Amino acid sequence: MFEKLIQYLQYPSVQYALIVGVLIALCSSLVGVTLVLKRFSFIGDGLSHVAFGAMSVASVLHLTNQMILVLPLTVLSAILLLRTGQNTKIKGDAAIAMISVGALAFGYMLMNIFPVSSNVSGDVCSTLFGSTSLLTVTLADVLVCAVMSIVVLAVFFLLYNKIFAVTFDENFATAVGTKAKRYNLILAVIIAVIIVLAMDLVGSLLISALVIFPALSAMRIFGSFKRVTIFSAILSVTCAFLGIIASILLSTPVGATIVAAAVSAFFVCLLIGALKKEKHT
Repeated sequence: MFEKLIQYLQYPSVQYALIVGVLIALCSSLVGVTLVLKRFSFIGDGLSHVAFGAMSVASVLHLTNQMILVLPLTVLSAILLLRTGQNTKIKGDAAIAMISVGALAFGYMLMNIFPVSSNVSGDVCSTLFGSTSLLTVTLADVLVCAVMSIVVLAVFFLLYNKIFAVTFDENFATAVGTKAKRYNLILAVIIAVIIVLAMDLVGSLLISALVIFPALSAMRIFGSFKRVTIFSAILSVTCAFLGIIASILLSTPVGATIVAAAVSAFFVCLLIGALKKEKHT
């Protein structure tokens, strides 16, 4: 098994997948802590469905670079979700349900009416649950992901104090002059970018797990925002790395294996948190 792993690691596509997986996990974990604390967790799930619909349109139009269409539409949907969720007539969860289900149905319908290949079911499954093969990750994907990740990390660290203030007490932050709506918008755009980047590797239905599980796992053990964020990032990167390695050795789907690793880590952290709480009592 170890020899098989060493052999696979010599292939550039596997190396690319590891780099992309680690970068996506890192970015999604940083944003995930804020989204969970602000009860915006489901925005990731909603935007992933929107990205699926946009990718379906791009496939029907035979665009060579699908991100040209998918990224702007997903970002616009993030803005729309945020603004619609603040409407008293349409609550946040209802807005996410409306947009996500509509985009998912529209995308699936388009792929059946205008099939781009003879295996429509395979295309849909690959888009929703990620590629079953690591060979689909290219150097171009790595470069795009690296640039986007640098931007996301730079924005997060530069605006850390503002994000912290808006996360814990948005009303107070607004009262002291912080433009909370602007920072909420930035967070929505960042998560939209992360989802688009992660679709090929993890899949549109599984990306929200990378956003939610590391943050929830870290919260079982730590109580401060800084420690939760740091541990969430470490845990997310570890789960992504181990998930990709396990998918190579066990020949399992990459996205599902990464999520399985994240879920397993959550239960371990849950047990550690319970033991830690019992020790202090």
